[in-house]
Amino acid sequence: MTTHQRDSKTPDPRPPNSNDPRVGKAFRAMKDLGISPEVFKPVLKNLLKLYEWNWELIEEDNYQTLIDAIFDSSDDKKSIAKGPTSSSMNTNIHKKRRQDARADDDNEPIANLIRPGARSDTSNSLVHRKIKFYNVDDITRGTEKIKIPLINEIGLEPPKFRYIPQNIPYQDAYVPFSLARIGDEGCCLKCSGDCLSARVPCACSRETGGEFAYTSEGLLRDDFLSACISMNCEPQSHHFFYCQDCPLEKAKNVHNPEPCKGHVLRKFIKECWRKCGCTMDCGNRVVQRGPTRKLQVFSTEGKGWAVRSVEYLPKGSFICEYVGEILTNTELYERNKQSRKNERHTYPVYLDSDWGSEQVLKDEEALCLDGTYFGNVARFINHRCHDSNLIEIPVEVETPDHHYYHIAFFTKRDIDPYEELTWDYGIDFADVDHPIKAFECHCGSSYCRDEKRKATAGGGIKKKDLGIKRNVHGSSSSR
Repeated sequence: MTTHQRDSKTPDPRPPNSNDPRVGKAFRAMKDLGISPEVFKPVLKNLLKLYEWNWELIEEDNYQTLIDAIFDSSDDKKSIAKGPTSSSMNTNIHKKRRQDARADDDNEPIANLIRPGARSDTSNSLVHRKIKFYNVDDITRGTEKIKIPLINEIGLEPPKFRYIPQNIPYQDAYVPFSLARIGDEGCCLKCSGDCLSARVPCACSRETGGEFAYTSEGLLRDDFLSACISMNCEPQSHHFFYCQDCPLEKAKNVHNPEPCKGHVLRKFIKECWRKCGCTMDCGNRVVQRGPTRKLQVFSTEGKGWAVRSVEYLPKGSFICEYVGEILTNTELYERNKQSRKNERHTYPVYLDSDWGSEQVLKDEEALCLDGTYFGNVARFINHRCHDSNLIEIPVEVETPDHHYYHIAFFTKRDIDPYEELTWDYGIDFADVDHPIKAFECHCGSSYCRDEKRKATAGGGIKKKDLGIKRNVHGSSSSR
């Protein structure tokens, strides 16, 4: 952003008028952060001078520039009540932006700033208690079509990972993408434009029973979503299958594996792809276009990092897919055995929804996703037992088989702006043999499956225990 200072001979503009509705709006925003009018008015006056009364620059990103200027003026060892000068503020703002750019490169805190909202008992000044307080404008580093900011208001350690928009094989995972592997019967060569507008569903709709899973608005059809929710939340015996030679058990003990514990059989979505004749605007291409909703990663008390949308989300909305390293189950097991004792991992997502279609899977075909070191925004989504507001659905795009597929998150119901997004990891808290140690669940759901946690809490969920404990690397886990 380029700013222009007024000529030194130009008289100062009049102080912000309290009757101006824009001033009143800024006052209410600062009040919510615990910043008094005496603190922010001098800063606002100087910012308006600096930006030549361009209110749009003040109001963007929920007054982030104004907030930064207040904190910068404090770090410059000037009295907040007196207000900084325009020249020092200009220097601080540009210094702050350079720090923002560095923070986006290495995910380190950009400054030690004063925590908003905290007041002393004897003064309207902000409490001068230094904590790590920083924001990152876009954790995706420009790799997604939308920016996803990270908002840290309580001093959490920064997440240490590398953002990637697409899954990447770690080493041995067999994930071949080739047009030759997709037969003409497995795509819609003769389609054009939007497949959803055709009178007869194309070949790509076969996975969803001969009808597309999406509506023309890009949402999941109600009947398809309801069937997926039923399978996930109330799995009956006929929704499970059992491997003859389970890859999970072989990873634990290759010579004497235990019997398969069962895998949930899930419904699939098959999207059109490169060999199809339709365009990228086709209504049957949703997940592959990436996230489009306005998401935020934010810090919470007691739960670490979490994800929310700043806009209303109708039922059946696509949020994002779970992105990480594609590992074989043996690689995952060995990785976690070799990890340092105090190192925390995200909970792995097993790509096991169709393992039962073959008698025996090779190790390089039994895959999972790990978002610990490389991942996307989904690694920050918190767990909630049973009544989460998101559901994960397998989506086939590049390959004609289900050894590898995408895990996509959709809303199970309408979601209000700024409501936290959650999904059920499907974790068995009693499984002591799982390669990732089960976390202590604090989801707050009346359906919480962590019996040990509930027993410790005296048979109920304490009001303060909302969500789960999170580690500083991001999500406490995905399933």
